[in-house]
Amino acid sequence: MNPYVNLLRRNSNYRRLWLAQIISNFGDWFGLLAIYAVVQVYSDSEFLLGLVIVVKMLSLALSSPIAGYLTDRFDRRRLMILCDAVRAVLVVGFLAIRSVETLWIAYALTAVQMFFSAIFEPAKTSSIPNVTTADELVSANIISAASWSIIFTTGMAIGGVMTAWLGTDRVFLLNAVSYVLSGVFIFRAVIPHQKMTAANGSPLHPVRGIMEGFSYLIRHKEVLRPTLAKATFSSCLGALVYMLILLSEEVLMMGSIGLGFLYAARGIGTGIGPVIGRRMIPDEGKWVFSMGFFMIFSGLMYLFVGFSEPFWLMLLFVMLGHATSGSNWVMSTVLLQRRADDTFRGRVFSTEWLLFTLVQSLSVMLVSLLLEWNVLTLSGAMSLFSFGLMGFGVMWLFTVAPAERKYHQTETISRGLGSEHTSS
Repeated sequence: MNPYVNLLRRNSNYRRLWLAQIISNFGDWFGLLAIYAVVQVYSDSEFLLGLVIVVKMLSLALSSPIAGYLTDRFDRRRLMILCDAVRAVLVVGFLAIRSVETLWIAYALTAVQMFFSAIFEPAKTSSIPNVTTADELVSANIISAASWSIIFTTGMAIGGVMTAWLGTDRVFLLNAVSYVLSGVFIFRAVIPHQKMTAANGSPLHPVRGIMEGFSYLIRHKEVLRPTLAKATFSSCLGALVYMLILLSEEVLMMGSIGLGFLYAARGIGTGIGPVIGRRMIPDEGKWVFSMGFFMIFSGLMYLFVGFSEPFWLMLLFVMLGHATSGSNWVMSTVLLQRRADDTFRGRVFSTEWLLFTLVQSLSVMLVSLLLEWNVLTLSGAMSLFSFGLMGFGVMWLFTVAPAERKYHQTETISRGLGSEHTSS
């Protein structure tokens, strides 16, 4: 733990950015569960409850291109403070919901809130390389991932208790306070940023700026490859995680208690995975190649989940499956932070988020329709998507990994020629 403790102790700017993440993430969980509670109070419709998730994911996806442009065009520190301030005001707006006729406010405010979240997240991720050294970067991302896992594991339970104890109105106010505190920590941080300007040849028109970001990825395949990692993983993992809900309800007959344990196992896995992955694979040149094996291993673990009898064994396989997905998440993030130019980093991360949210949504939609129409049983669907994830892993090893290997060979030759030129 020394590298992580020392980083937080020495680097005050990263520490403030990290504290802002923790506080706002806890507030997000409180607020989300309070929204669910409000919808359930004024309506017993499962569709309206599920619509909250749909609105949230679609808003994030549709906002990502313009959010990436804004993250590169303007000062990221000021953008994050603005996002926190606006989200604090929006959360207070949920207090206006007092009947089924006013439920539309929940969806409207959620959509706008996610727009500002779509700006905040790539701005935060893009800022980490600006407040850390090259040696600190991996540790910083592992801390962020582990913190998310802990909050994910505990936030739902604490949020549920707080909502039941304090009521939704007070929880919304607490959520607003969390955004204010997050903004205060970011305000106190110093975050350098090389903005896109006309002087460095960047188009300032939003549409042209967005298109330039896509063109940058197409031209720089070494950046495109890790950009695709999370989306490729989620093409099947999104459906598998969704099926944990049905597994708890229909097979385990444990309802929310079983789901809580399964999600806790998921959170523990995503937390410890990057730490183990860093020790097992310290060479960053092998990370993209390793991602293919991560997909195969995660798919295999979920295949075992579908056939497991003891509950504890099921929890173990879920934890192991998400240990590799957590490693994939941190490794792809670090590679993007290292390889993408600062003036393009926001657009790169927003494109990654766009692909991730769209693919995950499609994955969940596909499996839900297959189950709704009785095309597959739950065990059959879990097997199909488990094999699908393993198949994507094999495809990654035979398509993406060779291109990465050639890139590193070229880089090694270039560095060798550069050294010879310097010596002569």
